[in-house]
Amino acid sequence: MTEPILSLSAARALHLAAQGLLQPRRRKARQPDVLEAIRQMGVLQIDTIHVVARSPYLVLWSRLGDYPQPWLEQALAAGELFEYWAHEACFVPVEDYGLYRHRMLDPEAMGWKYSATWMKERRAEVDAVLAHIRTRGPTRSSDFERTDGQSGGWWSWKPEKRSLEVLFTTGQLMIAARHNFQRVYDLAERVLPHWDDSQLPAIEQVRRALVLKAVKAMGCARGPWISDYFRTRPPRLDPKTLVEEGALLRAWVADWGDPVYVHPDHAELLDSAAAGTLAPTLTTILSPFDPVVWDRRRALELFGFDYRLECYTPADKRQYGYFTLPILRRGALVGRLDAKAHRRDGVFEVKSLVLEPAARVSERFTRDIAGALQRLASWHACPQVHIQQVAPAAFGPQLQAALDAAGAEKEAAS
Repeated sequence: MTEPILSLSAARALHLAAQGLLQPRRRKARQPDVLEAIRQMGVLQIDTIHVVARSPYLVLWSRLGDYPQPWLEQALAAGELFEYWAHEACFVPVEDYGLYRHRMLDPEAMGWKYSATWMKERRAEVDAVLAHIRTRGPTRSSDFERTDGQSGGWWSWKPEKRSLEVLFTTGQLMIAARHNFQRVYDLAERVLPHWDDSQLPAIEQVRRALVLKAVKAMGCARGPWISDYFRTRPPRLDPKTLVEEGALLRAWVADWGDPVYVHPDHAELLDSAAAGTLAPTLTTILSPFDPVVWDRRRALELFGFDYRLECYTPADKRQYGYFTLPILRRGALVGRLDAKAHRRDGVFEVKSLVLEPAARVSERFTRDIAGALQRLASWHACPQVHIQQVAPAAFGPQLQAALDAAGAEKEAAS
């Protein structure tokens, strides 16, 4: 069988198709689409920063368009999802629980996510937290009063919060629900009553399944990209072995010396990509924690987009802004947006919008960016878009004119 050779743009299109970002949706989102989108990505990374929408909501919006944010919490409370350390802290389809159970049973291998010292030295306190939940039911960290006189923050969690997180990493506690995005902890046997460890798959099966899931989620994957997707540790399964078994397909990207791997479920997409008929038409805004950009190396190699989240960088050393959002336009990452939603005032502030040097500005390009920006602002209930700074500067008036024109059309239609 001849192994297909893809252009770089075709590889990008295949990746975006697998991620649900190739073309705009043709119908309004329904509640089951939330779970389906997470299954397509494999996981949905969690982050709590919300200068715009919190990341998991934004990742879903990029794929689903306008949808009610509570649908995500409803899927968690219904037991369709669970939370655990996957790529990082993530929502994961519940049917994949067994793939992560080995991590819970070996928590000391989880690095900073688990403290053996805390478990040993504070065993009585940990047991007291567990007993509290067993007796009183689902519990939030805020249900425990702080008594050590310290302020909050992840670097100085109160003792009960540390104990909750240790118990979460060991799998003794799970997240039963979220209220105002706060975790509600409960006993694992109450959250997932039908699980017992007799169902635990062999570790070899887990390694295989995670490779296949990672490759499927990425559409096409170079070998070194695979382990990052679910943060798998050595020993790792060589994808060449899966090609020899027929469990993966192999293709090539022009000017790359190593192969890319493709899941058989994407065979038709691969054929379309190789034929040059897989056309990306979606323009949208991405979260910094979107799977498309969370691996800096992959984003650079696949899209030529050197992306780093700067919210953890001192303000005077930031190049683009606190929480910059990548701009995806018709198969290319063409810029980055630093924005803030002022919900009380109904204003979506564009602090900075910077185009990539290779971006080719045209009337259609400008309309695409303006449309994505206005949709994002409206979803935040911030219909007024205020632009502060744009680079190159000449793009600013063009973008504003496109936003004004779109607003006038909407007003006339209503």
